[in-house]
Parts: sequence; C-alpha cells; structure tokens
Amino acid sequence: MTTVGIIGAGHIGSTLAKGLVDRGYDVVISNSRGPETLADLVAELGPRARAATADEAAAAGDWAIVTVPLKALDAVPVAPLAGKIVVDTNNYYWERDGRIAELEAGQVTTSRMLQRHLPESRVVKGFNHIMSGDILTDGTPAGTVDRRALATSSDDAEAVEFITALYNQFGFDTVNAGPLDESWRVERDRPAYVVRQNADELEANLARAER
Repeated sequence: MTTVGIIGAGHIGSTLAKGLVDRGYDVVISNSRGPETLADLVAELGPRARAATADEAAAAGDWAIVTVPLKALDAVPVAPLAGKIVVDTNNYYWERDGRIAELEAGQVTTSRMLQRHLPESRVVKGFNHIMSGDILTDGTPAGTVDRRALATSSDDAEAVEFITALYNQFGFDTVNAGPLDESWRVERDRPAYVVRQNADELEANLARAER
C-alpha cells in the first residue's frame, strides 16, 4: 500500500504528509477550503504529493488519515473509505468543537465516533497524543534505549499491526490500548497525552488514566 489519502491539512496532516513522502509514499491531501489552497504545501512536498478534494483523497488512498476538527467529522467521505484502514488522529477540544454531550459524559470516544461515521472502514487511533513538531524529530531506530512510544487503539487486529509498522517507520514503539472503546485513555487531559514516554511509561500512564 503506497498511496495515502490525507483528509485534513493542518499541523498534523501536513507533518505526516512530509514524513510519508520522505519515506517513499505517494500522498493525496485535502482540506476544507479546496485543492487550490494547498498549492504551496504540495510544492514543498514535491512530486510524490498532490492536492485534491476530500472525496478524491479518500478514493485515491490505499489507506487514509483523518485529521480534521472533531466538529467536521460528518464531512469525512464515507463510501470511498469503505474497507480501508483509516488512521484517526482526532482529539476533542470543546473550545473549538463545541460541547459534545456523550463525550462529556464518557459514553463514547472520539475514535468510536469516527468508526460510527465510517461503519465499513477499519479505524485505528494514531498520532493523536504527540505534538506535530515532535513527529519528525523524536523518532529513533528500533531497539534504541528509552525509545519514545505512541499508543494505538482499534477493533481490528490488522489495523493495529499496520499502525505498529507505521509508527516504527517514524521511529516510535507502539503500545496497544485495546479496542476503540478504550481509546479514551490516550485522549486529551489524560496522563499519556502529549508527553514523551517510553513503552513502559506509556503502559503505566494508560493504566492510571481516569475517565
């Protein structure tokens, strides 16, 4: 799988696009404002990248990354992502997204919300608890002492294997937090959120998270 559809071109989306291009992937990236607004980014990324609409990016990708504000989840294309692994970087910021009652009540997770929106896709949590500026700078080779670890969560075992391999390409170990309903453990304001931690520390932070 060598073509990635990226839906969302903010800090995380743009950074992952660069990292993926540098690792030999072809990238089709979109935002809410239209492909023409991504001309500078695509020029910077080089010939392996092109801008498109969200529907086009979703259709072009062998797999996809959804990295949009949570309030924009309903605009994510559904049919073109059916059957595909979809990496979910989303977080809930009520200041930006507005209050979402079922999240406030702990009745759902952000990743479960995306999975509900994409019932035929295989959603896997990824890159949601690392600052964008660290994604391309904090990675180290496998086996490095105190290597930074990132968490994931999915209902699909193959998707977990996929993100584990992808994390490794970016220089990170992986800790599996379990199914999507456990992904709250790595959401905003939890101990594991946007702190540097190795695998043992991440496992401990996930375990001591309170909902």
